[in-house]
Amino acid sequence: MLEKMHLSAKEILEKEFKTSIRGYNQDEVDEFLDVVIQDYEAYQQEIDRLRKENEQLKKGTDQPRTRSTQSTGNINYDILKRLSNLEKAVFGKKYAD
Repeated sequence: MLEKMHLSAKEILEKEFKTSIRGYNQDEVDEFLDVVIQDYEAYQQEIDRLRKENEQLKKGTDQPRTRSTQSTGNINYDILKRLSNLEKAVFGKKYAD
């Protein structure tokens, strides 16, 4: 499962880098970008995993539906047959005809 992200979108947006004589501190920027890259790689791996799982679930749902429909049909037929036999037993042959 996806580990806790180091950064939120708000933190990325609001991140401020200290400037040195020549501009931003390059080491600080590199460290920050390393964390951003780790988060995005983790997101991508989780997206890939979920896509594969989704495809497997889609493939697996087609067959059981057919089986459950067939078994439901058999169960309904059995119930109707039992009900008919019960009606004959309770009300006699006249009712069944």
